[in-house]
Amino acid sequence: MADPAPKPGNAAPGAKAASGAYTPAGVSPNRRARHKYTVRLWAVRHSRFLEWFYRRFADVFLLLHPLWKKIGYERVERPITFVERNVKGFLFDCRMCGQCALSSTGMSCPMNCPKQLRNGPCGGVRANGNCEVEPDMPCVWVQAWNGSRNMAYGDAILNVQKPVNQSLRETSSWLRVTAEAAAAREAASKES
Repeated sequence: MADPAPKPGNAAPGAKAASGAYTPAGVSPNRRARHKYTVRLWAVRHSRFLEWFYRRFADVFLLLHPLWKKIGYERVERPITFVERNVKGFLFDCRMCGQCALSSTGMSCPMNCPKQLRNGPCGGVRANGNCEVEPDMPCVWVQAWNGSRNMAYGDAILNVQKPVNQSLRETSSWLRVTAEAAAAREAASKES
């Protein structure tokens, strides 16, 4: 008698091994995801400190604007993006959308929403505050609201975010914010 066909949606046993993919022993994708999620929740709980730290960090980056300008923003983009991806990836599970909204969303990255909603939760938040798409995951926007209540400028969560500009994906939002702040400062000094 022939083996029954695999059920739809289930890979045949050994299919991953046959593809040449390597899976380390004792490390499941769920465990790795749980680790990232634990750090992400820590960031939301400590949103006030991270907000304070980010404001100081942004001030330092703005002080370095003449250096960035002299070297060339294009030249420093790759190394700064590498550092930003790793730091924000660890702390916030950052998706490198290039238009960071963490300071407006309680240090909870809206790009972690399975629907990638940038202006609040969908209508499907469960009664326990979990996501309708991933029932085991607390809603990113419920976490964002909780984090924003800890922050000094927490009402920024009420500001409407622009849609994601996909052409900015995998670029440094740190450099973009610095360049915009420097341009605004220069424009203000010319008006004075």
